[in-house]
Amino acid sequence: MWKNSAFLLLFLAGLIAFAQDNSKSGQNAAQSEFKIPPEAAKEVNPVKPTPESLARAKKTYSYDCSMCHGANGDGKGDLAGDMKVPMLDYRDPKTLKEKTDGELAYIIKNGKGEMPGEGTRANAERTWDLVNYIRSFAKKDVATAAKSKDQTP
Repeated sequence: MWKNSAFLLLFLAGLIAFAQDNSKSGQNAAQSEFKIPPEAAKEVNPVKPTPESLARAKKTYSYDCSMCHGANGDGKGDLAGDMKVPMLDYRDPKTLKEKTDGELAYIIKNGKGEMPGEGTRANAERTWDLVNYIRSFAKKDVATAAKSKDQTP
């Protein structure tokens, strides 16, 4: 009886390990296969980055995004730190330089990797507002750097 129980435990442990490995490799494959449809990437943001657009997006961002992406877009939100998920620093102008507004809107709407998408919770205007707001992080940092550079004797 003891031999059968030990065999059963070893078998179950192996099965669990195999399932975990397959789950991880499936996640890695899904992340490496992430593709934004060309028509989505070509979309142009119809919402101008007005103070009103940025204010609407700031509210949405603080509720839905800052926990991972950080309150100031630095990628150091509490949840991302707990999950040990590397995040981009949106304050760095190089971070999003190669991304179109359409690509950002697609990611916001549909998610990417461990990030869930806004889906039907976000209408088009709200999504485009968020694109404007995310882009504003780099502009704020550039403006701050320029001011401090001007003030240097």
